[in-house]
Amino acid sequence: MLALKLAYKNLIGAGLRTWLNVSVLSFAFVLIIFYNGMIDGWNRQGRNDTQEWEVAKGQFWHPQYDRLDVYSINDAHQPLGPEVLPLVRQGLVMPMLIQQVSLYPQGRMQGALLKGIPTDQKVLAIPSDALQYERDAISVIIGKRMAESTQLKVGDECLMRWRDKNGMFDAQKVRVAAIFKCDVPSVDNAQVYMSYERMQTLMGYQNEASILVSANENLVELKGWQYKDLNFLLSELDQLIESKKGGGIVLQTVLLLIALLTIFDTQVLSIFRRQKEIGTYIALGLTRRRVVAIFTVEGGAHSILAALLGAVYGIPLFLWINKVGLSFGSVDVGITMAETIYPYYSIGLIVSTIILVIVSATIVSYIPARKIARMKPTEALKGKIQ
Repeated sequence: MLALKLAYKNLIGAGLRTWLNVSVLSFAFVLIIFYNGMIDGWNRQGRNDTQEWEVAKGQFWHPQYDRLDVYSINDAHQPLGPEVLPLVRQGLVMPMLIQQVSLYPQGRMQGALLKGIPTDQKVLAIPSDALQYERDAISVIIGKRMAESTQLKVGDECLMRWRDKNGMFDAQKVRVAAIFKCDVPSVDNAQVYMSYERMQTLMGYQNEASILVSANENLVELKGWQYKDLNFLLSELDQLIESKKGGGIVLQTVLLLIALLTIFDTQVLSIFRRQKEIGTYIALGLTRRRVVAIFTVEGGAHSILAALLGAVYGIPLFLWINKVGLSFGSVDVGITMAETIYPYYSIGLIVSTIILVIVSATIVSYIPARKIARMKPTEALKGKIQ
């Protein structure tokens, strides 16, 4: 208790020097929470968007299907089978047939993946109901990125060429029925969506699919299909987020070191200028360990004041950012990223940051305070440095 009282008195007595140190440390404290909150918010939004638009509760793949191997896609399909058809009728899984096609917008050739999905599906957020109203041409829907790269608008027609089950090439005009906006590039870039039934007819297949998108997280096994859980399907996004966190550690470390350096310099200067005070403490009967504790607590108290000061301006700032979000505009970085990211500040993040700052400041304060244990009271009272 004595150490706390003396530390508080000395901190208040230091005046401006104390508040400068506290301000720098609080800035580092707030920035660490802000950066990690933004990364966590990005991760949560990215995972939610990917589940909503692409993977749902998991997927079942044809044994030969590999989304990274374009040469395996055309042959990676099989009949649904008696075990799967009832699940499709109940809406528990959604069949998706995937084939490579070539589009010819404005006479240019562009490769794409054609995906057949049921028009009445509710598993994914893709607006497949727009495919229900076909006119003379075959209706397809595409994403905003695909529309920009092909320069197609709603109602435009272009030639599409594909290879049927016999390996024969065929071509027909398709009409863009709708253009949807999606933050998941793998659902948008070079992707064309068609009615599952119409695509079966064009390709010459009957009740076949490349993958099954599951709406039931408890459904993990189907004969003849390989189940891919969310950990596998979202692994690329998770790895990217972890790499961003790793890069942010460098910036956070630099900021924290700068703040801790100010506390270290303050403690060194304080011990140098207050040697008579230290000698008086020892002469009055305080052990060297208790005197070291006074200066350590005094330095560590900077972090507590920094947390309080950071809360004063940090909480309103975080609440405002969490309400309006951080807008990045229409930036296509090849990964799932919304135009507006809403940070996520978890209790664990805040508590761990507070502990990190307090422990770091206490350690930095203890290092120069160790010199007190080697001081002789008589020399300290004279103000002489050993």
